[in-house]
Amino acid sequence: MNILFCGDKYIEDGLIIAVSSLLRCTEDELHVYILTMKLESDGREFLPVSAHTAEYLDGYVKDQNPANSVTLMDITDMFNEELPVINMGTRFTPYCMLRLFADRIEGLPDRILYLDADIVCRRDILDFYYQDLYGVEIAGVLDYYGRFFFRRNIFHMDYINSGVLLMNMAMIRETGLLQKCRDRCRTVKMFMPDQSALNKLAVGKKICPRKYNDQRKIHRDTVVQHFTTSFRFFPWVHTMTVKPWQIERMHRELKLHEYDDILDEYKAVKACVEGCATRYV
Repeated sequence: MNILFCGDKYIEDGLIIAVSSLLRCTEDELHVYILTMKLESDGREFLPVSAHTAEYLDGYVKDQNPANSVTLMDITDMFNEELPVINMGTRFTPYCMLRLFADRIEGLPDRILYLDADIVCRRDILDFYYQDLYGVEIAGVLDYYGRFFFRRNIFHMDYINSGVLLMNMAMIRETGLLQKCRDRCRTVKMFMPDQSALNKLAVGKKICPRKYNDQRKIHRDTVVQHFTTSFRFFPWVHTMTVKPWQIERMHRELKLHEYDDILDEYKAVKACVEGCATRYV
């Protein structure tokens, strides 16, 4: 399996958990690609995923299978060439748009599964990964809330959540989907720039079962749980955002202990990553 993550230094906790959960759930050869960059925007400085984190994770995945790999790619210059100027100030960091540059990365395979760093893999995802993509640019699951509000056809829900996104890079390069999305992100202000552009412009989009990107709560058949922001209505209407690395909140607020073994592994790996970081100081 070819897996793509994108983000800055702050995804490292989620990256460790996601990779650890993937290793536990599949025996398939695993190749992880991480797109990152350094960025200064509106007085904020964003640092890239660190080289020592990627290096340690590369050794970590190779412990299970020597053919596994983790590859870190800094695309700062590439991003600056096509800066999504009009969407740089949204509530979502510019790093969410890094995946839109995947078609420009030499060496990325023709089939790749993009994952947000706030997912946990609960079962083997091979059925989703190896599905037929003939005539399909992207495959994903309906967005839990967005499916009701955003759609091209009022009678058909088709707005997918891009946090678990299977990408047919061969077809995408032919249709120019990601280039069109980058162009739109430069000129049209959107609420969720990358996700909105993908949904608006994809001509070959496949809707998959909820179990491959469970965004609200865990079910018996959940394959991937995605810890997105959700609404709660008791004792008052409010939003709730709990991420996998917020272990105490996961236990206290979500009453979720399903992943305790993975989170124990995460704590051990994180300690090792922090230990080896001293070599880079």
